[in-house]
Amino acid sequence: MKRKNVSLWLLTSAILFSSCASIVSKGVYPISINSTPSGANISVITSDGTELYKGNTPAVVNLKAGEGFFKRATYQVKFSKAGYDERIVPINFKVDGWYWGNIIFGGAIGMLIVDPATGAMYKLETEYLNETLTQTGTTQNEQELKIYGLDDIPAEWKEHLVRMSK
Repeated sequence: MKRKNVSLWLLTSAILFSSCASIVSKGVYPISINSTPSGANISVITSDGTELYKGNTPAVVNLKAGEGFFKRATYQVKFSKAGYDERIVPINFKVDGWYWGNIIFGGAIGMLIVDPATGAMYKLETEYLNETLTQTGTTQNEQELKIYGLDDIPAEWKEHLVRMSK
């Protein structure tokens, strides 16, 4: 009879004191960051402006899902490369579906304390970033000026040349 009571107590404790998202999910997620062209400089910046990571693409960076009690983390990735426009891309987290499993399995402690405190109630919206950088100063309708020497001009153009006086 004692063994049955202990088993029942352990099962009840596991249900009451566990948290669904903390068990099934995690509080830190890797994100793959890439760019076209590759080799761009990247900085991962937290919401308070702290530089968390600095390196080049491709890279994998581990990010905490929570930034405090009931507060999801937010980050920005700054891409830069010589000859290309700088680009800043947000990284967002959303509520993990397993968090709602606390209604059935984790109970109030999991829903109101453990998952919000560990950040496990959130997960990455995307597991990878792949940004295409734009060359600096380029537009779709860009015209350019080319200067040719007399010897470089195609023969069919020479008949349209006009002599200018000094």
